[in-house]
Amino acid sequence: MKVEVSGMAVGKIISIFDISIEVVLDSNEIKVGDILQVEGDSKYQFEVVEISNTSATCISLESTRGLKKGALVELVSNGIHVEYSDKVLGRIFNSYGAPIDKKGIESEKKRRVDHATTSLQELNIESQILWTGIKVIDFFAPLQKGFKMGLLGGAGVGKTVLIKEIIHNVYTSLNSNAVFTGIGERSREGQELYAEMKESNLLDKMSMVYGQMGDNPVSRSKAVYAGLTMAEYLRDEKKQDVLLFIDNIYRFIQAKAEIATELKQILIGNGYPSDMASEMSKIEERINSNQNGSITSVQAIYIPADDLTDDSVQTIMSYMDGQIVLDRKIAELGIYPAINVFNSTSKLIDVEKIGEKHFSLIEQVLKTLTRYGELEEIITVLGIEELSEEDKLIFYRARKIRNYFSQPMFVAEPYTGIPGQFVKIEDVLVDVENILSGKYDDIDESKFLFIGKVS
Repeated sequence: MKVEVSGMAVGKIISIFDISIEVVLDSNEIKVGDILQVEGDSKYQFEVVEISNTSATCISLESTRGLKKGALVELVSNGIHVEYSDKVLGRIFNSYGAPIDKKGIESEKKRRVDHATTSLQELNIESQILWTGIKVIDFFAPLQKGFKMGLLGGAGVGKTVLIKEIIHNVYTSLNSNAVFTGIGERSREGQELYAEMKESNLLDKMSMVYGQMGDNPVSRSKAVYAGLTMAEYLRDEKKQDVLLFIDNIYRFIQAKAEIATELKQILIGNGYPSDMASEMSKIEERINSNQNGSITSVQAIYIPADDLTDDSVQTIMSYMDGQIVLDRKIAELGIYPAINVFNSTSKLIDVEKIGEKHFSLIEQVLKTLTRYGELEEIITVLGIEELSEEDKLIFYRARKIRNYFSQPMFVAEPYTGIPGQFVKIEDVLVDVENILSGKYDDIDESKFLFIGKVS
């Protein structure tokens, strides 16, 4: 955090309610977003969220335990600032930009986290496809530089593992830098990712920001802004194509709802904050491409009770350029990544963008899998012997396609013992075409499970 101590008190605390703090002001120069602290004690810092006449409503950045009414407060900063230099690389920070890897930091330059750097006139909407090497994503929901891709799923269906695999594949092939932002993450998961990046010799090209699960809601909500600012530095100053991973953006909304409750603000359906859409827009509008480079974001989205119609999920998805939906039923079949191909899509699915062959194959696969679902119901009642020969071929080819879109992952190697594979889209198209045409009719469907390319 950037510290600009005024050296004199600007007000006094008159009430404390959990993280909500009321300050009566002696100065008319205090603005929303300013950071105040108890005079001479940086342990207690708060952000001004509302000013009314001679008082300010603040939210505490850390615990308020031990804080007392009547304490004098001073202005220390005009907002939360994080490091805006190469020193963010290879480091892990908390939500306020302070390093938590016990290495310290000598700051070169800091920037306020809530200031966007790209104007509408600077946006670049023409960009290239970003291949992940993950068959089911590249085929059904490809990414583009500057895209925002939602990765949706309930608890325990593989969101974090898939994000790690995308990091490994795209990050290494792109030869650029990345930022990982954990919102409400378990400390263990943060340590695991840090260790994995270090072991893979990728840590020096990555910045990591964590608002941990045990932190107060203000800390959890601010993590995404710190990560965004670091990503903007890499794009605008280093002129790179940056990858920004957010796990989990739903927890941002949860944190904002907790803050709104503390501030006695009006909540809408399911207890979400009334300004949920505007808060999301502040984040998502900053993720884009400009003349310097691009920020491409993959954002894990928890689905409450596996309900895709949840208000928060729908609000988040309105800002996405595509969605990858993880399905519990597919996970229960032991097929990973457990992606529902009917619900997963991308704005790139256009014949002019991906080519006629790719577009046509998607249509054929979805048609085949749809028919497969219908045939499964018939088989359940009557048995497979009652199917026509043509339907039997469709049934078995569909199962091979379903199995083919599973994939051995690099990040899962220590657990599965199966070497991970990066599969080029050209190979995927050839394999899918061959399965549909019957070239592999004589090969057992089990042979297609957890393979890379067929040949």
